[in-house]
Amino acid sequence: MDPSNLYPAPRQTLSYLRELFIGHRLHPKNKLGQNFLIDLNLVDFIVRSAELTRADLALEIGSGTGNLTERLANEAGAILTVEIDPAFFELARETVHDKDNVRLLNADALKSKNQMNPEVLTALDEVRAKYRSQRMKLVANLPYAVATPVISNLLIAGVDFERMIVTVQWEIAEKLVAQPSTKEYGALAVLIQALADVEVLRKLPPTVFWPKPKVDSGIVRILPNAEKRKLIPDVQRFRHFLRDLYSHRRKNLRGSLISFTGNQHQKAVVDNTLAQLGYTGTERAETLSIAQHLQLCEAFRAD
Repeated sequence: MDPSNLYPAPRQTLSYLRELFIGHRLHPKNKLGQNFLIDLNLVDFIVRSAELTRADLALEIGSGTGNLTERLANEAGAILTVEIDPAFFELARETVHDKDNVRLLNADALKSKNQMNPEVLTALDEVRAKYRSQRMKLVANLPYAVATPVISNLLIAGVDFERMIVTVQWEIAEKLVAQPSTKEYGALAVLIQALADVEVLRKLPPTVFWPKPKVDSGIVRILPNAEKRKLIPDVQRFRHFLRDLYSHRRKNLRGSLISFTGNQHQKAVVDNTLAQLGYTGTERAETLSIAQHLQLCEAFRAD
């Protein structure tokens, strides 16, 4: 690659951002999770981790100033970048105005907490068809407020991503890779790990962002696993099962199942089913493996 293409746009340093925002009369919005990565080595690391080629379509959620967008456009065959803030949408458009392989979308990535915005999915299909992309990858410094639903909804919807390289709040990174019998292990860990292979690549201190968030962050790699997905008869039902099971986290397994299955007057049914599966009922959900969660979901599925 021509070294001159590495940073054809101004480098997103702290001083550059401050001048840029003053010039455009912009202020980062905390409620939208607008924290900008100013460590250029980490930007490089994210791009390298994505392992992009011209055969790839990269989806970015949170265009921001267009800094990462511009870097991705130099590597991938096509980019779809989504920005909810109209002012930053225009800023990103200025940054990538000369990139004919970038489509910008001014929209909320989510329709609801449990569903992606259909406009985003439609645009993804259109861009993929236009550029005949062979693979799709999510590469994004995800705003904290939408990180969990974006990852979960894309995996549940079965969007054909080869990988996800995302920056998330450290608390979420810990939950994504958590193992049984740890405090971080819960519905999110079980759901994501049942659908994908997950690894934390880097832990990031607040100082690599501007404005500085109050918490650490992490760069996570998520590789959707088709073989794992085949083991789940109904992914949406599994998601709902986990949500209900862990809404009663303080209860033991028997108490949780009785609470959400509606079998208050049929406790014997729950007890008998658990006994048949080899459980005493005193176990805690957070001690169970992925396979055990899947087993229980099938045993206690709604009629």
